[in-house]
Amino acid sequence: MECISVFDMLKIGVGPSSSHTLGPWRAAERWISELKASGKFSKVEKITVDLYGSLSLTGKGHATDLAIMLGLSGADPERVPTESINEIISDIKTSKTLHFNNETPIAFTPETDIVFNKKFLPFHSNGLTFSATINGRKSKSTFYSIGGGFVVKEERKSAKANKKIFYCTLPYPVENGTQLLEKCKQLDLSISELVLENEKSLRDVETIDFELNRIWTTMLECMYTGCHTEGNLPGGLNVRRRAFDMHQKLKGDLPYSNAEEWMQIIRKTEVKFRQILKWVSCFALAVNEVNASLGRVVTAPTNGSAGVIPAVLMYYLVIENHDADFEHIKRFLLVAGEIGSIFKKGATISAAMGGCQAEIGVSSAMAAGALCELLGGTPEQVVVAAEIAMEHHLGLTCDPIGGLVQIPCIERNSMGAIKAINAAELALETDPNNVKVPLDKVVSTMWETAKDMNSKYKETSEGGLAIGVHLSDC
Repeated sequence: MECISVFDMLKIGVGPSSSHTLGPWRAAERWISELKASGKFSKVEKITVDLYGSLSLTGKGHATDLAIMLGLSGADPERVPTESINEIISDIKTSKTLHFNNETPIAFTPETDIVFNKKFLPFHSNGLTFSATINGRKSKSTFYSIGGGFVVKEERKSAKANKKIFYCTLPYPVENGTQLLEKCKQLDLSISELVLENEKSLRDVETIDFELNRIWTTMLECMYTGCHTEGNLPGGLNVRRRAFDMHQKLKGDLPYSNAEEWMQIIRKTEVKFRQILKWVSCFALAVNEVNASLGRVVTAPTNGSAGVIPAVLMYYLVIENHDADFEHIKRFLLVAGEIGSIFKKGATISAAMGGCQAEIGVSSAMAAGALCELLGGTPEQVVVAAEIAMEHHLGLTCDPIGGLVQIPCIERNSMGAIKAINAAELALETDPNNVKVPLDKVVSTMWETAKDMNSKYKETSEGGLAIGVHLSDC
């Protein structure tokens, strides 16, 4: 059984895409580690990178080439000042030199040393190969970005084929929704309590709390930044940021100076039904506008769907429960992470493999289940909420215009957030004993749908809106 931590599902990184930006960035870091471990790093004379499949077809729009240069330069996606990214990239392009792992200068011309190959490698749609020239000979290493910032080597395919056992150290490992409910019932624990027990086997409680708070703080700052940034998004589509304008109309006139004070102000605003819809949409749009401009977000479970979970959690904090504290945030993130891991184990969280149902659909399911627990739902109702949210995203395609994570990606986050809230409310009014479609069935159906989906609708920009709307029309 594969062990997946909450911190695997919720990662801090730089936009716009977890599979096309964060994944290649992490792959570059892993390749550097490989070279160092083998004693080859100091002998590298030249570097080339080949991108394949979806990484190639939408790589430019997803800033894959920039992420690779940043990773090869030794920048950390969690901590690099985002305002310095353009300077780092500009320096590489101008000087034709890359400071390999920020240690040694190597001649590097992005236009020729990063090669976009349209063909697909057999293992996964998102493949990339790093080549190092050492003493005139090439040393190659291939990685696959499988969604959510996860990166694997092809050897993993062989390991699965040989049925090797991956030992799981979690005391209460969960493979699917059925097992999750069985363990919760057996131990008389809520889902968040069960997940916390598993996390405690990996790290101490203080570290868990610190990291979950860091994740939430990143989400909150991302929403705050998006709501207070005006103008157009980069990339050529000239998409105007909408969160700023929506926020200006919603916020009122009370003064504030930081994100925490901002939350308190929102709690004091009028909360009619239309205002609630607008606030939730505003939160989601804000996050993904930051993501689209190479800002720092939390993959939840991916960058393209990064706005759903913070928007729904913020909804709970500023609309549903004004007395909520960190313990509520903690429970929400623990439940969300567990539900996301069930989809990753049973299907995929990669749009290049499963379309947008694998991103927005999964994030909506994660948020719905997490909100349901905070609203008093039983473990059974939490699982129902996750099922409802995904059921109504089945078949959702990934067809970004211009390969950019903007249209329709940004709006889909607001739709996924609203659906998550609705799914949680429906689940609270549902008797789990009368449910006809269990979570595990919708997970397997999502995977079958992904396999049946035409490849042009899986993050290639070769179908749907990507070809139905011309860049010249934007």
